[in-house]
Amino acid sequence: MTSTASSMDSTDYRPGRTPHDRRPSWQQRLRRFGYTAEPSADVRERLSPPYAQPSPRLWQALGVPHAWADRIARWSPWGGPLLVTLMAGVLRFWNLGSPKAVIFDETYYAKDAWALVHRGFEVNWDKNANDLILSSGGHVSVPADAAYVVHPPVGKYVIGLGELLFGFDPFGWRFMTALLGTLSVLLLCRIGRRLFRSTFLGCLAGALMAVDGLHFVMSRTALLDGVLMFFVLAAFGCLVADRDRARARLAAALPPDADGRYRPNAAVAEGARLGLRPWRWGAGLFLGLAIGTKWNGLYIMVAFCLMSVLWDVGSRRVAGARHPYRTVLRRDTGLAFLATVPVALVTYLVSWTGWIRSAADGKGGYYRNWAATDGKGGHWTWLPDWLRSLWHYEHEVYEFHTHLTSPHRYQSNPWSWLVLGRPVSYFYESPAPGKDGCPADATEKCAREVLAIGTPLLWWAACFAVLFVLWRWLFRRDWRAGAIACGIAAGYLPWFLYQERTIFLFYAVVFLPFLCLAVAMMIGALVGPPGANDTRRVAGATGAGVLVLLIAWNFIYFWPLYTGQAIPIDSWRSRMWLDTWV
Repeated sequence: MTSTASSMDSTDYRPGRTPHDRRPSWQQRLRRFGYTAEPSADVRERLSPPYAQPSPRLWQALGVPHAWADRIARWSPWGGPLLVTLMAGVLRFWNLGSPKAVIFDETYYAKDAWALVHRGFEVNWDKNANDLILSSGGHVSVPADAAYVVHPPVGKYVIGLGELLFGFDPFGWRFMTALLGTLSVLLLCRIGRRLFRSTFLGCLAGALMAVDGLHFVMSRTALLDGVLMFFVLAAFGCLVADRDRARARLAAALPPDADGRYRPNAAVAEGARLGLRPWRWGAGLFLGLAIGTKWNGLYIMVAFCLMSVLWDVGSRRVAGARHPYRTVLRRDTGLAFLATVPVALVTYLVSWTGWIRSAADGKGGYYRNWAATDGKGGHWTWLPDWLRSLWHYEHEVYEFHTHLTSPHRYQSNPWSWLVLGRPVSYFYESPAPGKDGCPADATEKCAREVLAIGTPLLWWAACFAVLFVLWRWLFRRDWRAGAIACGIAAGYLPWFLYQERTIFLFYAVVFLPFLCLAVAMMIGALVGPPGANDTRRVAGATGAGVLVLLIAWNFIYFWPLYTGQAIPIDSWRSRMWLDTWV
């Protein structure tokens, strides 16, 4: 009876035949002589592949005792990512308050954050406020006059939390971006491990981001894009975890056949319910926080939602669904929508609580009183005044963003981003010899700069890695490559719709983690599969090692430009590899 039920549930069911009868006839004839066909991949392993088991051989080769080598190998899934994160944290928090200045757009976000955490809305500051803040140690009064700002409040609240903890000074307003930058390295290590089922490749992806110059500079500057990157990466990690959990539940629901094998089963694949899927709700929360930081999170939410639905289709298909799209539409899409779009929308609205609760008599947030003044009348008066005022505010912000064409010295076209065509100088000084770190024996003034530019060799390698993952996705149907390509496309391609707008290279930090995953995947392919011969593996490992060491050297070489250290002007010129970097 069990055999018959299993047979009827299978996707390749043929009436009246047992599971053994599905084998080719030559295997049937050879079975009487004791032949057993080589087992194919169990469908449960296809749904939920095992992780590569860490080997203690490397540690034993380095002279570590056998017991300790085994222990290190067992700890490596968390120990490796934590070590990489520790390195990233030390780099990012070292001398975080330098330069002791308000650099680039910190002039907006640091002060807006301070106003938000004290008044609930942004305010207009005096034109000399920066000098007063730095000279007084942040002991300044917060103005009351509301300011018109064009970005939602979440990222500024994040920056403001650091200011509340450590003061209204450069260290305070950079603390949270440094913390999130460090934690994003940990996230990437663990996400890479899930994607590749390899602790080594996961840690490699995290290490590459730890030594990327753009990520490093954005982690040490109070701008919004680093905060946005963290929330986007966290949402992606939640969706990857949800995919693993959903596929594991499908695998657990499949019954064994008469041979004890687990095969695709249409009834289970089309009928199994996967529950509330809390990781998906977490993704909705982080996507809401991303949109509440900068609006380009909307494009990322659309791309990620589509990607997760396609993952469900693939999972149901592997489990045996005859009509996977129809099944996903009936079983999964409704809950997927509820777990993402409404959650993100509610999160976004909640982030405006300070503005909503401010006074509606003209003394609160900008446009807070619009519904009671200029917005009187119309067809939407049945809505709360705060909601109509907020909608008007958002409309005005949209008009600003879509018509922002004011030229800027450091603006760049997105076509040039991957090759680092035009970086952004956040800070520049020319100290005289003997001052601000300039050597006393220097023959001319030094250069002291904070340049928002990625580690060149990493980004140029990423150009090839992007082509590699596209090839893997299109021609090998590798879902991991597709996921990485989706992350890059979601953060990158929308900017091509606004090529006339004033935009900057540092916006690319949002899809930087996916570039690092692409490079790690390419390096893994360069090393070669475990079954390759020794010559192939040695050659591949040598090439991969040389590439990684060159990227690390490149980061060290550009270190003075990332940290604002004074260097002789000739040394600064030697680092201007392209004319467009000046």
